[in-house]
Amino acid sequence: MEAYDSSDFRTIVNEADWVIPDGRPLSWAQRRLGHSDAEQVRGQDIMNALCESSGRQGWNIGLYGGSSDKVLTQVVKQLRETYPDISITFAWSPPFRELSEVEDEVLVSRINLAQVNVLFVGIGCPKQERWMAKHKDRLNCVMLGVGAAFDFVAGSKRHAPRWVQKLGLEWLFRLCSEPKRLWKRYLKQNPRFIYHFCRQWLFNKSYN
Repeated sequence: MEAYDSSDFRTIVNEADWVIPDGRPLSWAQRRLGHSDAEQVRGQDIMNALCESSGRQGWNIGLYGGSSDKVLTQVVKQLRETYPDISITFAWSPPFRELSEVEDEVLVSRINLAQVNVLFVGIGCPKQERWMAKHKDRLNCVMLGVGAAFDFVAGSKRHAPRWVQKLGLEWLFRLCSEPKRLWKRYLKQNPRFIYHFCRQWLFNKSYN
């Protein structure tokens, strides 16, 4: 819905190398629209898979995000305990404000000097997508936006039980966990998503 509402953000999303459905309702919608092999891929799942492979592949991992230094420290600790051969060469939790030009230049230099191969960016949507688009020609690495994955890895947030995820109700679990932060977003976006999806689905059905 962010991409639907903003033409510049839509361009950023459409020009990305990968756009992955991290919510089960999104993969359900894709299947209804004819993509029968569509599956949900959560940010933490792809992060875990790449971290597990990183040692064998010789990749250096970078972490940019986390809601605090404490959370990021716990993420690094947890990843090193889970994947003993992982090489984390860069980790930084940025401030919530915009970085100055000088700070940004220093950040880019630090990431490149750390020879990061895969940089996980966890500063939330749409901020992380805009940040990656702005830096894609300046950083010598693959970047993946993983949203709240840092908080889940650190244990500061909990995933919904698997049966809740399978029912496509993880959004409801998160809403109950963080009502003050999420209720406005879900109230605005979820009904609109359902409406626009139904329009597209009915159009495709009548056209076919």
